[in-house]
Amino acid sequence: MAAFVPAHAALRPSLSRRRSCQSLCTCSGRRVYLYAVHGRQGGHPDAEHSFRGQDAGYIVPPAEYAHMTFEQVRDARFLKKIPTLYEILGEDAVPRIPNPAARLPSFQDMDLYLAAPTDAVLKQTVVNPGKPQNFARYLRSGPREHVAFSPDEVRAAIVTCGGICPGINTVIRELTDGLANLYGVQHIYGIRGGYRGFYDGTPFMPLNPRNVDGIHRLGGTVLGTSRGGFDLERIMHAIEEHRLNQLYLIGGDGTIKGAAAIAAECERLRRKVGVVSVPKTIDNDIPVIDHSFGFMTAVEEAQRAINAAHVEVTCFPNGIGVVRLMGRNSGFIAMYATLASRDVDCCLIPEVPFDLHGPHGLCAYIQQRLAQNGHFVLVVAEGAGQELVPEVRGADLSGNRKLADIGPFLTAQIEDYFHTIGMEVSMKYVDPTYMVRAIPPIASDQMYCALLAHSAVHGAMAGYTSFTVGPVNGRYAMIPLSDVAGEQQRVSVRDRTWMRLLSSTGQPSALHNGREAGSRAADGSAGAERESAATVRPM
Repeated sequence: MAAFVPAHAALRPSLSRRRSCQSLCTCSGRRVYLYAVHGRQGGHPDAEHSFRGQDAGYIVPPAEYAHMTFEQVRDARFLKKIPTLYEILGEDAVPRIPNPAARLPSFQDMDLYLAAPTDAVLKQTVVNPGKPQNFARYLRSGPREHVAFSPDEVRAAIVTCGGICPGINTVIRELTDGLANLYGVQHIYGIRGGYRGFYDGTPFMPLNPRNVDGIHRLGGTVLGTSRGGFDLERIMHAIEEHRLNQLYLIGGDGTIKGAAAIAAECERLRRKVGVVSVPKTIDNDIPVIDHSFGFMTAVEEAQRAINAAHVEVTCFPNGIGVVRLMGRNSGFIAMYATLASRDVDCCLIPEVPFDLHGPHGLCAYIQQRLAQNGHFVLVVAEGAGQELVPEVRGADLSGNRKLADIGPFLTAQIEDYFHTIGMEVSMKYVDPTYMVRAIPPIASDQMYCALLAHSAVHGAMAGYTSFTVGPVNGRYAMIPLSDVAGEQQRVSVRDRTWMRLLSSTGQPSALHNGREAGSRAADGSAGAERESAATVRPM
């Protein structure tokens, strides 16, 4: 949230002239102004639709907000609590041990690094006094003064699930290094092959700083992965058998749901087990956090594919290049790669429906742009236009509905259209899916993965459980699993970033015959019904 003006600053005359964009409060008999504009997790123009159900208790209507004091604004009830082993098992059952990291040279001034129990990160940083305010805040991640585990009792397990993406090995390396080098943990195990590796008889992989050295330069995951395989009873049996008491689960939505189930069962059985999720999805569709690790690497590599398609189509008469990118339900990779490239004529994402034919359909638009420029580059997310393709029945092992392959379908349909009207075109099709997800991370993702891993380790050692980690408005925080499990962030076509994309490509906001060309896809149409209220931070 944009910073609240300190009481002494609120008395400055310059602020009193800005009442039109501020909210007036009283504090200790003085007038206090709270001001800003509307943004992420509330950046949707219709603010009442921009908050998720689990935030209901944190929403303050404008009338109440206008009369809140600073004490009320800072009320602890707005802090989203993370379960702790102290609460689950009782204060007497869990020790409070001085943080062993204090012995390290890098932590000599430990007070500079410690996160206080009430340090919090605001979920909504940009607000408008005339709209509902979301006062939810998350505990800031970082080392605590005391820990709940002695280093010699920790038996930690790391598992990777679901599809691969850049940076998984970096997270594994930094979890291992953080546990061993910061806290002196000796027993760290890698679970091979996803959730089923807990119980399928595959030996656990002992991990230490020596055998994970250098793996951050590799794509994929050294532990292997799989989809599905979650069996709570058998996983709990493995936890008991191997006396595991810290679990670090790296994966997307399905993995997060599994982590929540394991944490709930450990709480029910009153087991001293810390369960932490490190959120992973190349599609960037995990809510609350700013973006997921590997996403920017994926955008970088996707941009290379777009640039190659652009070179191809500019070298042939009436060249048309179709580039299919990942994005089952959310078009973030396609959108950001398009913005990075600046050479795309049209970007199609799952959040915006489109027609192939008709006066305002895709084919007519391509014909128009070919007449203007002589070439055309189309970027399409894999989940876009599924209503146009013959349905594929069934689901994958993660429970995701199987998708038809939109890339070859669009390529054939476009080629048939121009053949029908007697216009010769040169079609090029590029699908960089496995190149995008299998490469090592770029520098920014390497640093991001390290911070995620260390945030997870600090939280687990301090006795927190049933949480995930990630940057919220630029600050690393611990987020209850209940806030992200089963939730999915999608592109908002009312967001500034999508507006920038339309400006870059020049495409109409609706390639659809059911409304006037150029009108919003989110004006009550099917696109609006499928649109999530979650937004991405403007670039």
